[in-house]
Amino acid sequence: MGYTEYFERARKAQKVFWGLTTEKIDEILLALADGVESYSPILIEANQKDLDRMDPTDPKYDRLKLTPQRIEDIANDIRNVVKLTSPVGELLLEKDMPNGLNISKIRVPLGVVGVIYEARPNVTLDVFSLCFKTGNVAVLKGGSDAEYSNNAIIEVIHHVLGDHNLDGDVAILLPPEREATEALLNAIGYIDVLIPRGSQGLINFVRQNSKVPVIETGAGIVHTYADESASIEKLKAIVFNSKTRRPSVCNTLDCLVLHQSLLPVLPEILQPLAEKGVEIFADDQSYQALDGHYPAALLQHAHPEHFGTEFLSLKMAIKTVAGFKEALDHIAQYSSKHSEAIVSENAQNIETFLNTVDAAAVYANASTAFTDGAQFGLGAEIGISTQKLHARGPMGLAELTSYKWVVRGDGQVRG
Repeated sequence: MGYTEYFERARKAQKVFWGLTTEKIDEILLALADGVESYSPILIEANQKDLDRMDPTDPKYDRLKLTPQRIEDIANDIRNVVKLTSPVGELLLEKDMPNGLNISKIRVPLGVVGVIYEARPNVTLDVFSLCFKTGNVAVLKGGSDAEYSNNAIIEVIHHVLGDHNLDGDVAILLPPEREATEALLNAIGYIDVLIPRGSQGLINFVRQNSKVPVIETGAGIVHTYADESASIEKLKAIVFNSKTRRPSVCNTLDCLVLHQSLLPVLPEILQPLAEKGVEIFADDQSYQALDGHYPAALLQHAHPEHFGTEFLSLKMAIKTVAGFKEALDHIAQYSSKHSEAIVSENAQNIETFLNTVDAAAVYANASTAFTDGAQFGLGAEIGISTQKLHARGPMGLAELTSYKWVVRGDGQVRG
């Protein structure tokens, strides 16, 4: 089958939504959540075939892995999507003009949404559920690393759609080969928007080569600034959680920016990280503070390339600063504009940080691990946008819509 045929089928499948009520959409999504759980053993078996082909030390291994708990969590995310109100048809603005025209602005689906992603089989279900809820067709291009997992998941989706006599082409999984990516990047007139999810290399490639409009979901080079007033207990818990909860995901802490007054308590702050085996790349001042107090095998001198790096593993850099402005300057230089945090008891510093740091999500006294569609009350997420046009931060239902102007008249003509 040629790739154009896939795209033509996707475009035609938009008609599925013409007569589909919100209640029916929710019924199908609930059936999908149940189906995902009932097919859990089959999904895990397929996933294991993918895992067997990957080095367990690869940072993508954890993202690729499905477990019974993760499958249950994915199913619950789908149920959470069902609980949300669909934005489609929402009236954004309405006004009557002096000439008698009634003008309204209404949310509508984007249409056909293409998503390119790497070793993240959960994305297949997240994207479909969000697209289906908003009346969008999903064209999915997963990586070869997750080929068995994605094929098993799409079979579950198609099985549920078939049980409800719906066209399975509302969810199309393209073959994993690179030629499919190239075709998707050039699917002008078929794909309304393209969303890449994965490494910075993948995102850059899509942005530079796509002829289809792109919503960029960026890599997460994440900082947490600990200022001189920081609560040590809060800081200790926040650093530990944001670094070790799931090291392979994009909201994970990459660089601790530390006020120099906290150097004496740095070994205490990092003690839980040592127990988890986190490798530290410390600048000169923090290295001296940690030398002899942190496992030698896990303590390295930082080099320039360690700042501005998304580690996606149990590794973290430390930058020592003399003051608040220097911290802001460092974050501005190296941030990917994903998630940035401050740990502080200084109200002025907190407000300045939240108001001036340029990132999709900014935090005060909380872990950046919360940058997630489900945690933000969006049910699930299609990605985390680091750009500023159309969507920013975790993208949920509203970000999968555009709008159109509806004009009602009674014979008016323009002079």
